[in-house]
Amino acid sequence: MQNQKDILSTIEMIDQQHLDIRTITMGISLLSCCDPDAKKACDKIYEKITRYAENLVKTGEDIQREYGIPIVNKRISVTPMALVAGASDTEDYVPFALALDRAAKTCGVNFIGGYSALVQKGFTIADKRLITSIPEALDRTDVVCSSVNIGSTKAGINMDAVAWMGKIIKETAARTIDRDGLGCAKLVVFCNAVEDNPFMAGAFHGVGEAEKIINVGVSGPGVVYHALKSVKGEPLDVVAETIKKTAFRITRMGQLVAQEASRRLDTPFGIVDLSLAPTPAIGDSVARILEEMGLEVCGTHGTTAALAMLNDAVKKGGVMASSSVGGLSGAFIPVSEDEGMIAAANAGVLTLDKLEAMTCVCSVGLDMIAVPGDTSAETISAIIADEAAIGMVNAKTTAVRILPTPGKTIGDTIEMGGLLGSAPVMPVHNESAAAFINRGGRIPAPLHSLKN
Repeated sequence: MQNQKDILSTIEMIDQQHLDIRTITMGISLLSCCDPDAKKACDKIYEKITRYAENLVKTGEDIQREYGIPIVNKRISVTPMALVAGASDTEDYVPFALALDRAAKTCGVNFIGGYSALVQKGFTIADKRLITSIPEALDRTDVVCSSVNIGSTKAGINMDAVAWMGKIIKETAARTIDRDGLGCAKLVVFCNAVEDNPFMAGAFHGVGEAEKIINVGVSGPGVVYHALKSVKGEPLDVVAETIKKTAFRITRMGQLVAQEASRRLDTPFGIVDLSLAPTPAIGDSVARILEEMGLEVCGTHGTTAALAMLNDAVKKGGVMASSSVGGLSGAFIPVSEDEGMIAAANAGVLTLDKLEAMTCVCSVGLDMIAVPGDTSAETISAIIADEAAIGMVNAKTTAVRILPTPGKTIGDTIEMGGLLGSAPVMPVHNESAAAFINRGGRIPAPLHSLKN
């Protein structure tokens, strides 16, 4: 039983500190939808998604109303589409993206993820067709998200895929120039992608998952920020303990919502992803947490250490609260979605190089980074390669979601609105990495990949 103080504290976290459930995501296996006839396969995909997720949005709204817990997004993730479309007799995979988009809109969800390929060890014909289709697919759909896994600790890094994805990102930006290159905000390049991630744009339903599943992503940077105000000047071990206890309470709320959604939708409960996912709202920023620890501005010396402690304490608190913590779980640093990160980038303190260093210790990687529109495909590929190397060597998930918007340069801002926020265009190095990227081939897996 919770005492009155705990209940009032939770109400305060929701009402004043931006605590919410960021997403209820239903994962759906589409392997049964494979068909040599592409049209039949698309029809099966639409029918299965709309049947399984028919009540997803209503259920989320009912839980929000009954418990008073904000649930921001309702989403769907599906089997990597290259695996499904590969069984068909067509070379054009865009109709599969259109089927996903149509199904998602029928269900009323915010996004659907899984227009994806897993190419860490090489390409199938289906992988190549899907990757080729990504720019058109993201241009012609509204809520479809795409991801490509180009490396892993076990397989190494597929540098041919890395080089290709730089070109795909540039083409996607060019095709969606009328929307400030928004297509790139729905495209993630991963190393060590996880199968149960509820967060977009990188969510897909892994082949090791059940027929359908409910995963929940919580948030709460604002709650952690307010909690740290009570320990000003205290030693860092006290700070870490405060974060851990706060993460415990946040995760318990996520577990409650996940189990209730699972029961009402007659769908197994998968995981709670307890990542601190910021928003552009004032007071809901990971950067401001780091500054509350004692940094003048996020991005200055000491930022990586502070973020490492934050990420670790969040995970420790979450694991204490739930035996089903999964997904990415930790702290996200998407520049455009965090008002503190935006301010630090505009001040010139938070740079691309510093963000890369921070990704060594946080949940994902270089996320929602706007770069000049004339940034070369090889430079984008080199940025992806650096992030993939960090993930591969450290056996962690890393990713790149980068926005090279045509016509934009340093000092400009890309306005996307909503949770995507606004991204200040950040400088990249002018020196070329083209000769390195164009070598292709594979960066071998590190020696410690053999230890298991």
